[in-house]
Amino acid sequence: MLAFTLTMGIVMGMLGNQLLGIAQEPVKRTVLSRADLAAIQGKEGVLVLAEIAPGAAAGKHRHSGEEFAYVLEGSIRDEAEGKPPATLKSGDVFHRPPGQVHDVKNLSTAAPAKVLVFFVADKGQPITIPVQ
Repeated sequence: MLAFTLTMGIVMGMLGNQLLGIAQEPVKRTVLSRADLAAIQGKEGVLVLAEIAPGAAAGKHRHSGEEFAYVLEGSIRDEAEGKPPATLKSGDVFHRPPGQVHDVKNLSTAAPAKVLVFFVADKGQPITIPVQ
């Protein structure tokens, strides 16, 4: 009976963990730093940590400024309009011009992907803009 109870507890814990994973937002964006750029009037630099949930996609979107990114962990599929899809892994870097519509997907179904992103954008504008 004790073994059955322990087994059921483990199974329920695993199922609960999977359900919590499904309920998370697909991309968590944490602004690490935001500052006016002294050399460029009206522009700001924004450093963001993007965490993409296992198996999730960011959804089509664009950015109001230049994007410079470094993949910290995991593998992602970058699908940018006008370019062939690219698979990027930990240690890879990429640049994106302002306004380019794209989607990013985490290729792992077990672990989040983490991307460190630096934006140079017009001050006061939203960094990420969803696209239909």
